[in-house]
Amino acid sequence: MYEGIVQDLIDELGRLPGVGPKSAQRIAFHLLAAEPVDVRRLAEVLLEVKAKVRFCSICGNVAESEECRICQDTRRDLTVICVVEEPKDVVAVERTREFRGRYHVLGGAISPIEGIGPDDLRVKELMTRLADGTVIELILATDPNIEGEATATYLARLVKPMKLTVSRLASGLPVGGDLEYADEVTLGRAFEGRRRLEV
Repeated sequence: MYEGIVQDLIDELGRLPGVGPKSAQRIAFHLLAAEPVDVRRLAEVLLEVKAKVRFCSICGNVAESEECRICQDTRRDLTVICVVEEPKDVVAVERTREFRGRYHVLGGAISPIEGIGPDDLRVKELMTRLADGTVIELILATDPNIEGEATATYLARLVKPMKLTVSRLASGLPVGGDLEYADEVTLGRAFEGRRRLEV
């Protein structure tokens, strides 16, 4: 335990996701040793982010205006929506340069243990977007874990009467991985998602 404001700083840093007590302490002492101009710049960016950044009124992605840059892009395919859990997932999909449609950010996943149900997510907003019939395909790109699977299953059942094409991202073995290290679920998914090899 440190005294006063130093301990307060460590405690606040420790509240950040993925930052444990040791990391919080390391960051705090890094900031203490840093030049005042560097610390001021960090503080200003944090305040500016809170003042300027909001969530897109259409998809829920982070934005600096009413709509994010993806929703403003007229070249994007309006007939396909990729549903993701968090804004960081949009970035991950965009890095692939494989998807040219629009997104819908749920703001999490269904998790009864944490008390998160469909009403706590942006499901109503998704249903509103699907109501006009423009969208013909829904790609469910939630995380490949229990919560993500539950969320994908819930959404697939919810939109079934709409007669959309609903797909789920394939999951399986990572490139560069070894079969002997794959767990049974991952290996099973890899077999389910296998595709014909054209030579």
